Amino acid sequence: MINAVFYGRYSSAKQNETSIEAQLIVCREFAERNGINIIREYIDEGISAKTSKRPQFQQMIKDSYQKEFQRIVVYQLDRFCRNRTDSAIYRNILQENGVKIMSAKENISDDYTGILTTSVIEGLNEFFLLDLSNKVSRNMCLNAEKGQFNGRICSTRLQARNTRFWYIQEKSIGRR
Repeated sequence: MINAVFYGRYSSAKQNETSIEAQLIVCREFAERNGINIIREYIDEGISAKTSKRPQFQQMIKDSYQKEFQRIVVYQLDRFCRNRTDSAIYRNILQENGVKIMSAKENISDDYTGILTTSVIEGLNEFFLLDLSNKVSRNMCLNAEKGQFNGRICSTRLQARNTRFWYIQEKSIGRR
């Protein structure tokens, strides 16, 4: 039987541990169908995959040098990385340590066609992240132009009223 670890993460406060539980259920079923024994779980909570600075992710990479597992099972590849450069770097390290990444939800073959499929999926994952960032920035700018509150505390004379619109305080709060 092949030993594997599960890697799961969610990126924002709008998600929670239920997201991890759902990922884990699907990954355990996938592992069972494929004769894979999940020996450990690595979980990063509230951290985006746009960065590799995720504590459990880094621990998993470090642990791969011990060669106790041969697979990493993820719900989808976007749980692993959403940055193609990071993905290539860490895939290379894992490959040198005899570890392959498996997606429970994406049917990626183990032959040479899997390279193309993985590349396309990783490109789409990075595109999605950048596209979402652009949309959020655009919407925040539109809110600011309308004088609407974007959810951040302001240290200037601008203050939120009813957590929706900005107004200028009458009294100066002093300089920082």
